[in-house]
Amino acid sequence: MRRLMLLSNSTNHGERYLAHAADEMLALLGSAARILFVPFALYDRAAYTAKFRTRLEELGCGVDELAADATGRRQIETAEAVFVGGGNTFRLLKTMQEAGLLQPLRARALAGMPYLGASAGINLAGPTIRTTNDMPIVEPQGFDALGLVPFQINPHYLDADPGSTHMGETRAERLAEFHEENATPVVGLRERAWIRIEGPRGWLGGERGACIFRRGAAPEERATGATLDDLLV
Repeated sequence: MRRLMLLSNSTNHGERYLAHAADEMLALLGSAARILFVPFALYDRAAYTAKFRTRLEELGCGVDELAADATGRRQIETAEAVFVGGGNTFRLLKTMQEAGLLQPLRARALAGMPYLGASAGINLAGPTIRTTNDMPIVEPQGFDALGLVPFQINPHYLDADPGSTHMGETRAERLAEFHEENATPVVGLRERAWIRIEGPRGWLGGERGACIFRRGAAPEERATGATLDDLLV
């Protein structure tokens, strides 16, 4: 049974790292004493892990850093929970592919190990990373991701500013381009919002909700607390 917490972001202006989601994270982690952290989306993995470890230890949870080799596969097999940190999604996926860690992580998450992530870490939870906001600073071996949910996610979703004079594409227009070539629904997840999945049930948490994009349909607003069950079938 899937147990997922997918955060649009990990940091908000004027707040501590993960402050907006700490209580919900702890509720999902339950009795887990340690969490396996995946730092591959950032260049300085050691510093990233240290930041995450400091915060999680304050919340009463120990942290181990995932290794990008065969040791990492063994770590995943025995982990109580996993948190995949944000950064560059292309770098994250490429590292996971090259280390052979996608399938072990997918198997454990689908079997019920808590999977938590933010930003790039939730792009990785979808079928592909095609709706990331990141630049392709490295070239992965294709875009297929973990497929823990059957819909795409666009973290940090931004609504268009009606007063803006900027002539570039809005985020909604970018996602419309995605649907010119792909049929998979997309959840545009705003800052301070997250998705919770428990088995066949899904819902929105946090403060700002999401916008659901489907091919051939108008965008649909969903508020905090709204179900996502229809996207999980």
